[in-house]
Amino acid sequence: MKFSLKHKNVLVTGGGSGIGKAISIVFAGQGAHVHILELHLDNAKDTLTEIKRTGGLATSYACNVANQKGVNSVVETILKTGNIDILVNNAGIAHVGNIENTLESDMDKVYNVNIKGTYNCMQAVISGMKENGGVILNMASIASSVGISDRFAYSMSKGAVLTMTYSIAKDYIAHGIRCNSISPARIHTPFVDGFIEANYPGNEKEMFENLSKTQPIGRMGKPDEVANLALYLCSDEASFITGTDFPIDGGFIKLNG
Repeated sequence: MKFSLKHKNVLVTGGGSGIGKAISIVFAGQGAHVHILELHLDNAKDTLTEIKRTGGLATSYACNVANQKGVNSVVETILKTGNIDILVNNAGIAHVGNIENTLESDMDKVYNVNIKGTYNCMQAVISGMKENGGVILNMASIASSVGISDRFAYSMSKGAVLTMTYSIAKDYIAHGIRCNSISPARIHTPFVDGFIEANYPGNEKEMFENLSKTQPIGRMGKPDEVANLALYLCSDEASFITGTDFPIDGGFIKLNG
């Protein structure tokens, strides 16, 4: 079977909803034992139920990725069951605002989750991967590469995710560790629906259509589409790929402007 992850231990942060949920379900369907890190265990309940309903393997852990001790503790627990073969750094938060209306507390919050959280998880697994090889996949964003209005803190954080990806790929290629990133454009997740409901009450349908049209392809992406790209990049079929960012953006980067 192509893209098989049979007998692989996979750690997915933020695997309880949106893109992370889709990645967890797709990876489990390919035979992986998926270990989901979520801030609260309840957040992973639906993902676990769906995976186990189809005979897949999944375990969830309550963990704040911004807390290094907490991340290290969870990783130590997972390592008792076997090597961590794949790490998917998916957990992240958004922030809307330019530099003038971005508070210091906003910057700290975005940094702690998007940058420090990614760092914490990579540092926790890297020594084990040095012994056995492995794959790290980071969730960057088109905001890593192009200017997006009112996304100052978010763009900062995803730019860091992109360059951390390059650093890991360079520093650990001799250890059999591959590291790549995915840069999605707007993906239709519960976060998008919640954002629209909170900021455009009564105009949800119109705003959804407007946001969809900002992608040249004419619609938002689907979490499953990102998950399928993630599957390829983490599979043995992608064994010649490292140190590369993969936009999945409906043509946004190249066809806008």
